[in-house]
Amino acid sequence: MTAEIICVGTELLLGDIVNTNAQFLSRELAELGISVLHQHVIGDNPDRLRALVLQAKQRSDLLVFSGGLGPTEDDLTKETVAEAFGDTLQFDEAEWQKILDFFARTNRRPTPNNRKQAMVPTKGHKVLNDHGTAPGAWFEDGAHCAVLMPGVPREMKAMWAEQVRPLLEQRQNCTIHSRTLRVLGGESAIASKVGALFESANPTAAIYCKTGECEIRVTARAANAAEAEAACNARLAQFKDILGDAAYDIDVPALEYTVVRALRERGLHAATAESCTGGMVAERLTNVPGSSEVFGFGFVTYAEAAKQQMLGVAAETIEHYHVVSGPVAAAMAFGAAKASGAELAVGITGLAGPGGALPGKPVGTVYLAGADARTGHGFLMRLTLGGYRERSVIRTRAALYALDLLRRMALGLPVPDATPFTPETDADTLDI
Repeated sequence: MTAEIICVGTELLLGDIVNTNAQFLSRELAELGISVLHQHVIGDNPDRLRALVLQAKQRSDLLVFSGGLGPTEDDLTKETVAEAFGDTLQFDEAEWQKILDFFARTNRRPTPNNRKQAMVPTKGHKVLNDHGTAPGAWFEDGAHCAVLMPGVPREMKAMWAEQVRPLLEQRQNCTIHSRTLRVLGGESAIASKVGALFESANPTAAIYCKTGECEIRVTARAANAAEAEAACNARLAQFKDILGDAAYDIDVPALEYTVVRALRERGLHAATAESCTGGMVAERLTNVPGSSEVFGFGFVTYAEAAKQQMLGVAAETIEHYHVVSGPVAAAMAFGAAKASGAELAVGITGLAGPGGALPGKPVGTVYLAGADARTGHGFLMRLTLGGYRERSVIRTRAALYALDLLRRMALGLPVPDATPFTPETDADTLDI
């Protein structure tokens, strides 16, 4: 089944409201194995909307609308779609009573134009809305269908979950199973390795890019749940075999959830010492429920004096190598481990910009060190993130690298492109 998403509202075109509905619906449709061919945002103009509906109807099996079901004169989505699908609308007494009851509960009075919200399809059917005044609508014309939902995200998501999704699952005549693999790295690099796996029609796979990582959503369709799940897991195994340990987890919200679980399962604790990231790593770790079991100390040592007083970084090291350097990052990591008593720690110092570049160290230069107090060994990385230019992106990517370093140390995985060291390693060796 193919689909198009049509979000109606002049306020969306003007940028007054962020269109989160399209993102939600795209993901939900993909999870059902329905291919979204187009997304549209259109204002409250009947003529333009009519032309769009007729075009979309020729291309796709399913049209999914949000918005345009309100009581005002410019809310004409239902009337326009009904015409395009050869349907008419009729007044529904039960829906009108629900609207009256809703206004009564909220100590308000309906106006005459609220009656248009109680108009429902004659040949199609209404879609119940238990969270607002406007019912949705379902239209059909041969093999083509359209579903109309409110534009208010809270109402739309509830109607989707309670009414629309179950209806579409029945029409698919199969069981859908989806899982999401999270992978560190850029979209182009990942796609170049696993591009052939995206060509399959079942299971399908789609990649979504985020800062420093990607999600790969795999969706399988089968006659029953067990077969769909098995097909989905088999395809995920193929992705993991190719991508290796860059594919860090399945069905988790973010990398920090994987880190916290790895620490908990191995009885480990972590600490952070951050300069240019200003506490971003600690903030992400503490977003995870139960992280207090494995994370107790996060040092934000932005000033040189803070690095010396809280982490024991020698003033001579800072003076000789500069505060943004490998020796300082290494000292920060082992200093955080010692001060906190944690088995694992990371230290980060860098130039997030936009100014502050040094000879041989442009903006975006970040030193990241990991310390393992159990073995006395550590890993040092010099990251070159200046190509991303924006300060926020440089800091976000640096924090992501730090979380991945914690993951790798906790799980005993290799740390690519890292220089091993111990507290006794000559500082000149760490001046990379």
